[in-house]
Amino acid sequence: MSRGLNKVMIIGNLGRDPEMRYTPSGKPVTSFSVATSRTWTTTDGDRREATEWFNVVAWRDLAEICNQYLAKGSKVYIEGRLQTRSWEGPDGQKHYRTEVVADEMIVLDGRREAYSEQPVHDEDEESDEYPF
Repeated sequence: MSRGLNKVMIIGNLGRDPEMRYTPSGKPVTSFSVATSRTWTTTDGDRREATEWFNVVAWRDLAEICNQYLAKGSKVYIEGRLQTRSWEGPDGQKHYRTEVVADEMIVLDGRREAYSEQPVHDEDEESDEYPF
């Protein structure tokens, strides 16, 4: 069986402060959103801009580092993989959320001390232990 590839790299700015929580088993998990923008010129010469928002989740050591070093507005490089999870809401409706599960983070602005971390990948981190 051939292997696939699921790799995402984004550079953008945090739209909100990171939120760190703990799973029932005590694993730290931090979530935040990152906005990326692109600009282009139409055939009429008009300049356009579009912003795409990404939900990012970091686990374990990287979760703690993101919570410590990132804040709303921080420019950041995130590398990871896409993951879609689903859950049933109180109304019985099925909900889906696609997230970037971060493996690496680099702070790109000088607001806080820059930090880069690439923790060992833990297969256990995709469990159903989301605290939110």
